[in-house]
Amino acid sequence: MLVARTRDPADCILSNGRFATLATAGGGLGIVEDGALAMRDGRILAVGPSREILSRFEAPQEIDLSGRLVTPGLVDCHTHLVYAGSRAAEFEQRLAGRSYAEIAAAGGGIGSTVRATREADDATLLRESGARLAALIAEGVTLVEIKSGYGLDTRNELRQLTIARRLAETHDVDVATTLLAAHAVPPEYRQHPDAYVDHLCRETIPEAASAGLADAVDAFCEHIAFSAEQVTRVFDAARAAGLPVKLHADQLSDSGGALLAARFGALSADHLEYSSEEGVAALARAGTVAVLLPGAYYMLRETRAPPVESLRRHRVPIAIATDCNPGTSPLTSPLLAMNMAAVLFGLTIPEVIAGFTREAARALGRLDRCGTLEPGKRCDLAVWDVETPAELVYRLGLNPLHARVREGRWLPH
Repeated sequence: MLVARTRDPADCILSNGRFATLATAGGGLGIVEDGALAMRDGRILAVGPSREILSRFEAPQEIDLSGRLVTPGLVDCHTHLVYAGSRAAEFEQRLAGRSYAEIAAAGGGIGSTVRATREADDATLLRESGARLAALIAEGVTLVEIKSGYGLDTRNELRQLTIARRLAETHDVDVATTLLAAHAVPPEYRQHPDAYVDHLCRETIPEAASAGLADAVDAFCEHIAFSAEQVTRVFDAARAAGLPVKLHADQLSDSGGALLAARFGALSADHLEYSSEEGVAALARAGTVAVLLPGAYYMLRETRAPPVESLRRHRVPIAIATDCNPGTSPLTSPLLAMNMAAVLFGLTIPEVIAGFTREAARALGRLDRCGTLEPGKRCDLAVWDVETPAELVYRLGLNPLHARVREGRWLPH
């Protein structure tokens, strides 16, 4: 007697799509033409040709994608999203010829945002930051990193991280939080920066860790911020608290930031415009992701691009992010950041899309759960009304997002 073969149960099957799985060891997008994806309990069961998936799985719901492109949900792995105030006046000053360093020395820059953020109440921070987060979500983001760094005292740094956690509860997105208390020296410590570093190591970092508010610790290693020696102390304290580290490295000068990030096995080293060949090689050995931030490069009218060819030669993973912040990258469009990375930095289409999915997830230490379309990973997807992946990077000012899928839930755009 013949027994009918039963199919495995799924909650939903997405069929008739083009799936960019990003699950390829040798580069490329891992495109599955005429593909399907089965999901259950918010996880991916399988991705493959439609005939194969439909023969293996059955589900109460099947969604015909009509040939649309599906990528992993976008990951914005470097933002300073929680802040108050505007720095449009400084933008005007830069247009008139003043440098970022000159504005900071005169009391502007990060310091001006610190004042506005400290003065803002929680409701204001939630409202203003939520609007920025909504813009990222509208372009396919399912995971975003949010840094502190505009409080510069323990209470306000932890308040920023708390706001970031609350945003994850009010918006359908996953949030990774990063303590960036070593962003700038606050005015009350202006003459005693080492004392501020002591304060961070003794109080701010341990409290953020014990409260479970920080997933990582970041610092700004630059002549206008903190020296390599000071950052080393911050990173030692982070390590003692059990937190991984990231670094704003070599943005304005070769301060040895890439070497320092590599020495601590940092998740990522970000900016990197002035990184040396030696620094890039060290990142490769450490497995540290290079996060490129074209929005800041564009807004500051920089002329020295990150060493992309060196990063490729040493096979350093390259991620891309908006760097959403009020001063140097007031950018809330991942799609525009992708275009900038291609046009300004010369990245290829596969590099750009991988940079906002797989490599961005790697930069947050979350590649085990998202960033590619593979069985067992969280079913976070972006569904696009485009014919080719290049269209995601090519168009300016057009958002082709059709829907997001967040932990298996279909969320129409």
